[in-house]
Amino acid sequence: MAPYSVDLRQKVVDAYERGVGSQRQVAELFGVSISFVEKLFMRLRSTGTVAPKPHAGGKRSRVDEVARQHLAQWLHAQSDLTLDELAQRLKTELDIHIGLPRLCRVLKQMQLSRKKRRSMRRNVTPTR
Repeated sequence: MAPYSVDLRQKVVDAYERGVGSQRQVAELFGVSISFVEKLFMRLRSTGTVAPKPHAGGKRSRVDEVARQHLAQWLHAQSDLTLDELAQRLKTELDIHIGLPRLCRVLKQMQLSRKKRRSMRRNVTPTR
């Protein structure tokens, strides 16, 4: 969820400082939680601003740039590798344990597709 806007934060502070009501009443008035109002005032006292903290960046991916280069090389050399085979190579050669859904998302981010060889027989469903 995105942080509340600085405008709303400032309105909450202004309303409380004007004496509109208690923190609980101001929270109800603006449709925010009481804990948000409490934390907002703690932030105002400690930093002097009501602006939200910047995004921390999240967790780093196990598939770093070196692993991505390896994936690209492997798929360039043999374009019909399966996700299982790619995951196994990452595990054995680079000691990176990764699930198949995550590997699929990484390949999508890299704009790499897994193509099957043209020389393979076509899958045919037998008819009765």
